[in-house]
Amino acid sequence: MTKKLGVAAIIMVFMVVTIGVAMAEGKGNARKGKYLFRKSCRTCHIEDGSAKDLSPVSKTQADWQIIFDNTSKLQCKEEWEKLSEKDILDIHAHLWGHAFDSPSPAKCK
Repeated sequence: MTKKLGVAAIIMVFMVVTIGVAMAEGKGNARKGKYLFRKSCRTCHIEDGSAKDLSPVSKTQADWQIIFDNTSKLQCKEEWEKLSEKDILDIHAHLWGHAFDSPSPAKCK
């Protein structure tokens, strides 16, 4: 009886972990996205930079979603093409998660 309960507990833990990993797939890492945004985007998107000043709070979550759904229309398309799909997901997670209307908007640029 104890062995059956132990096996059942192990199976339940395995299922919970598997479901958690499956749900996390497809979402970006906001912490890594913040680093990538600063490294790849902030070099141009700063005050008096070569592109419009940009930060997470520059747009709402819906605005960021529209931008990331239509990246082919971006002016800095060449720079985006240098990034991997995972990097783009990470940047999206950072910008979307700290947008103007998010539960935790960015406090500074």
